[in-house]
Amino acid sequence: MKRRIALLGAESTGKTQLSLALRDHFLASGERVELVAEVLREWCAREGRTPRPEEQMPIAQAQERRVDEASARADVVIADTTSVMVAIYSAMLFKDGTLYRFALDRLRTYDVVLLTGLDLPWVADGLFRDGPSVREPVDAMVRAALADAAVPYRVVYGSGAQRLANALAAIDATLAEPLPERNNRAWNCEKCSDPECEHRLFRDLIERRN
Repeated sequence: MKRRIALLGAESTGKTQLSLALRDHFLASGERVELVAEVLREWCAREGRTPRPEEQMPIAQAQERRVDEASARADVVIADTTSVMVAIYSAMLFKDGTLYRFALDRLRTYDVVLLTGLDLPWVADGLFRDGPSVREPVDAMVRAALADAAVPYRVVYGSGAQRLANALAAIDATLAEPLPERNNRAWNCEKCSDPECEHRLFRDLIERRN
């Protein structure tokens, strides 16, 4: 069965580590797997700067083009973020929300959408990470965009092997749903991927910040 798995989340929330762990898991199962890296990060590392407003859409399109190309070759495609994150950063940095429609339309082509939680410590990467104070606003923007577009998603918490296990449980639960229900269901708390309640965990994070 062909599957597209999207990982979304603020910086330093473990998207890349989780995508690598998922790739290794599915490879060990004997499936053809492709991991699509983050084009925005590659672009920033190559150019040594943040993209200008007019450069955002080509980056978003390149991200999704890579996913389409990978889907033609693989059984499982794991996207270490999607054009949604380009749209989020464009809206945050430039007050430009024009990428949302493209990005959210594209997100509906994925079978599973995972959002990485804020429970991991922020780690500098020596490149372009803005700092821990940016994670919560970005997380809130992602959640708001998905809710407004009625795109179902599941939040993944935990570290190491437990984070991978939670992600796999979320993937299995999503794919087990009938397709019409999966496409129309908004995310809800009782089906989160963590054994503890997503709402309580998120509230605790906000309370600790305050």
